[in-house]
Amino acid sequence: MGLFNVTRPASFLLTGIPGLENLHSWLAGPLCVMYAVALGGNTVILQAIRVEPSLHAPMYYFLSMLSFSDVAMSMATLPTVLRTFCFDARSIAFDACLVQMFLIHSFSMMESGILLAMSFDRYVAICDPLHYATVLTNEFIAGMGLSVTARSFITLFPLPFLIKRLPICRSNVLSHSYCLHPDMMKLACADITANSIYGLFVLMSTFGMDLLFIFLSYVLILRSVMAIASHEERLKALNTCVSHILAVLAFYVPMIGVSTVHRFGKHAPRYIHVLMSNIYLFVPPVLNPLIYSAKTKEIRRAIFRMFHRIKL
Repeated sequence: MGLFNVTRPASFLLTGIPGLENLHSWLAGPLCVMYAVALGGNTVILQAIRVEPSLHAPMYYFLSMLSFSDVAMSMATLPTVLRTFCFDARSIAFDACLVQMFLIHSFSMMESGILLAMSFDRYVAICDPLHYATVLTNEFIAGMGLSVTARSFITLFPLPFLIKRLPICRSNVLSHSYCLHPDMMKLACADITANSIYGLFVLMSTFGMDLLFIFLSYVLILRSVMAIASHEERLKALNTCVSHILAVLAFYVPMIGVSTVHRFGKHAPRYIHVLMSNIYLFVPPVLNPLIYSAKTKEIRRAIFRMFHRIKL
């Protein structure tokens, strides 16, 4: 027990956007709209997949996992973000901050794993369509979902304990309106090498490997598509991947941007760092339901039928 018997504050103070404090009340409106779109849009997709028998297929099961992780991510950040921007209530208890940190990183890793699973779905559908139904069975899909969840929990389980062992005496003011591992460990007045190394290991072994395998799957998909003789058939095959490609870009481009700014933009204003982190956390849950509703006609039709039944 002595390992965790260190100096630490009872609570942390969250920060909105440094230097733009006088605009927080104005920013609260757009943030509420973003949360409404993220929660509402993903909930509608989940409900459409649940009630529409034609969507009971592997591609849409994976999409429902993606929508669930987006809802969970939004719910994990919503309480502190809205409290900070709407009511200037910045305090969060130490243990509550640890829980939020674990949830944010877990759901982010789950989304990365789900995007990888979706790329495997597209690979099998295009490169080996005759075995699609026998490979992507309900049991296999459920196993992939459980594996993604278990990977997130097991990999990130040490993070709260790595933070709890650190004495925090420099400050109790965090840089964001939510709790993140890199933000919390920087407040420690002790050696944070173990935290840094483990954080880098998690980043490279999960997000990095997921992105690599997604890229490789699309190399194989592109090679298979180029072997199709008909130009129309090639376009039709590639069109089934557009929504997933856009979702991958919406998730990984902000992540790479955040990493780049933190590594090479040390002299950039603090609000740039915070804005990039906010884009990384807030944009994918907002864009994903819009992308799949706009680019997937089966989803659009299911949503229209669902609302038509509600009106009746």
